[in-house]
Amino acid sequence: MKDYGLAGKIALVTGAGRGMGQAIAEGFAAEGARVVIAEIDEATGRAVQDAIRASGGDAHFVRCDISDATSVDNLLAETLGVYGRLDCACNNAAIDQEFALLADVEDDMADRVTAINFRGTFLCMKRQIRQMLSQGDGGTIVNFTSVSALRPHITGSVYSGTKAGVIAMTKGAAVTYAPQGIRINMVAPGAIDTPMLQTAMATVGISEADMAAGYSLIGRTGRTAEIAEAVLWLSSILSSYTMGHVLAVDGGYLSR
Repeated sequence: MKDYGLAGKIALVTGAGRGMGQAIAEGFAAEGARVVIAEIDEATGRAVQDAIRASGGDAHFVRCDISDATSVDNLLAETLGVYGRLDCACNNAAIDQEFALLADVEDDMADRVTAINFRGTFLCMKRQIRQMLSQGDGGTIVNFTSVSALRPHITGSVYSGTKAGVIAMTKGAAVTYAPQGIRINMVAPGAIDTPMLQTAMATVGISEADMAAGYSLIGRTGRTAEIAEAVLWLSSILSSYTMGHVLAVDGGYLSR
């Protein structure tokens, strides 16, 4: 039987109000970690907090806009105020809303996608690393990239670019801080059944069956629980020799 060794750890998950972030937060709580639910939408963030508490877990919601440095500072301050430290971080929050060829992408949309997906990951990771260094006993960070960083899609060039940037930035941080006990890795989801994917399919007019056929070797989309398992493993003692790695959870999409 697996033992991730996460009981009693303090885990922070961004974008934890729905989809993959919700599954990750609930997964940490199920393993006995105390979880900070970072989410810009207060209603969904509090709902996840309340659900974890109702099931006997320990969770605390903090409203956070990861594209805003002051908001991220408050997130870390409240995490420390409630739990006193930070052991595991998962930077999941992102958007994918451009749905246009590069020359047709509005400047404001490109700025927003970049601000959340790349700058937001930077702002969070920078502060998480500083906190873990100050504690002196290491920690884990899991950032979210995408299969689109490795195989871009033509109506999401900016999104793909931000996610490719996350890979380069994360690898640089992993090399820098591994000697100090901070293991930093990435998950690259494929077509996972989330509200964001459902919105994207509706916008571009593709059915779930067609999406599954094109993005999976086994004819189905992925489940959020499958992403959560990958994050838990990368955050656990079971992956102690893994760092700077991009773990694709994509139904074999990148193997084609």
